[in-house]
Amino acid sequence: MTTRTVPTVRRPTRLHGLDTLRAVALGLGIVLHSLMPFIPGLPWLITDPQSTDVATATSYWIHLFRMVLFMLLAGFFGRMIVERRGARSYAKDRALRIGLPVVVFWPVAVFSLGGLAAIGASLRGVEPLSPVPPVSPGIAEVLMLASPGQLWFLVVLVQCVFIALAVRALARRALGEARSGQVARRIGTLLAAPGGIVLAALPYLAGLLLQQTVVGGIHPPPTILPMPSALTAYLGAFAVGWFLHAAPGALDRIAGHWPVQLAVGAVLAVVGFRIEDTGAPLMIQAALIAFAGWAWTLGLIGVCMRYLTRENRVMRYLADASYWSYLLHLPILVALGIALADLAWPIPVKLAITWAITAAVLLLSYDLLVRSTWIGTWLNGRRMPRALGSSRG
Repeated sequence: MTTRTVPTVRRPTRLHGLDTLRAVALGLGIVLHSLMPFIPGLPWLITDPQSTDVATATSYWIHLFRMVLFMLLAGFFGRMIVERRGARSYAKDRALRIGLPVVVFWPVAVFSLGGLAAIGASLRGVEPLSPVPPVSPGIAEVLMLASPGQLWFLVVLVQCVFIALAVRALARRALGEARSGQVARRIGTLLAAPGGIVLAALPYLAGLLLQQTVVGGIHPPPTILPMPSALTAYLGAFAVGWFLHAAPGALDRIAGHWPVQLAVGAVLAVVGFRIEDTGAPLMIQAALIAFAGWAWTLGLIGVCMRYLTRENRVMRYLADASYWSYLLHLPILVALGIALADLAWPIPVKLAITWAITAAVLLLSYDLLVRSTWIGTWLNGRRMPRALGSSRG
């Protein structure tokens, strides 16, 4: 009599380092917006009488890699979900958890900003400033009335998701499932090699060339319509993440190169910043920015894959809270900016107060209203126990 052995099914190990990076990418967006009032000469919802070039340099550095990193992670985890649940389930999940929040949160997160800016300008006796660039008359002008604002990246992400699924379906039909999977693995293996950064950075470079300037990094689309420069750069990053997931061990290979990647990223970022206003050819400036951004992206992935392999409950909680926090952070920042703008306090003090109050409001509201409720199921995929006591939610 023979005994049949049933193979043990191993659940995929959670990549805690990538969870942390996803939270960092969204958190840096909050930091970026908190610095806007202090950037010299920048039109913004609220401007502080004080300014500093440190805010300009920090904003430049964040712009280099933040959204590239976020889109790469979205592509990586996107393919993971497709492999586990199928393309249809993935499309439905992204529409529900990414597309729908843009519509639902837009009135509070975006539409309210104009009113806050007007109130702040009235209280301070200054002219209101808008971060939205002018557009030509026509349909774009009409669409601008419902600009996605700081939620633009979710609109671009939805576009990337459905383009990726369409290309995947075409590839599987043309090449077959096995062959298309093999091609994806080969591309992922190439991207994970030390020279893979060259291939990864090409869409970023193309996006900068399409918009004809490197100032401010890749510009966000002002409407829900696809914008060639942004879609090119971020679809490329999404595709890199998608292919890296297809190649087993790709992230481990990237982890082996992180010191070189970060060193290269730092050097290129400094050079790119220094020559931004020197009249250097656009191709040179764009290449420096694109390669610096991707060097930082791959270097940070390497660091997190190398050293953040175990679950940290605090970081896991912050990662879970990061989506909610980003959705609702800007009205809080603008309100605090109005309250602090005309106080003769040092900029670091204003920033410390802003960050402390914003973090407290966002994390407390997340714990009380989201984490263990149906909102948490909607945004994060499941309910989780609250940090501040248990909930029957």
